[in-house]
Amino acid sequence: QVQLVESGGGSVEAGGSLRLSCAASEYTIRMYAMGWFRLFPGPRREAVAVLDSDGNTEYADSVKGRFTISRDKNKNTLYLQMNNLKPEDTAKYVCAADYRPADWTMTVEGVFSFAYSGQGTQVTVSP
Repeated sequence: QVQLVESGGGSVEAGGSLRLSCAASEYTIRMYAMGWFRLFPGPRREAVAVLDSDGNTEYADSVKGRFTISRDKNKNTLYLQMNNLKPEDTAKYVCAADYRPADWTMTVEGVFSFAYSGQGTQVTVSP
C-alpha cells in the first residue's frame, strides 16, 4: 500500500509563495515516478509537474518558470515549490506516484495514469 500525505497548502496573496510537501515511504521516494496535479471546482483538472526516479522533470506550460518539483530522499518527501502565485493557481493540489520503467516516456500528463494519490491540499490565491 502506497500512502501519500500532502501538506503545506494555505491562503496567500498573488505574487506570494508556498511549498507543498508530500510524505511517502523511502521506497516510493527512491523508486517511483511522482508528480502533482490540481483539481479545480467542477470537473476540470490539470497536470502540474512530474519527476521520475532519475530526477528528470516535466512541467505544465502554465507553471513553467514559477513551480519547481523536487524530492528529498533523506526526508522521504516530494516537494512543489510555488512562486509568483496567481489567482488562477487556486485549486486542490494532489500528490501522485507509481512505478515506471527506465524507458518510460515521461510527460506531465502521465501523472493522471499513476495508481496512487493522496487526499490533496488546498491552495487559495487572492488577487
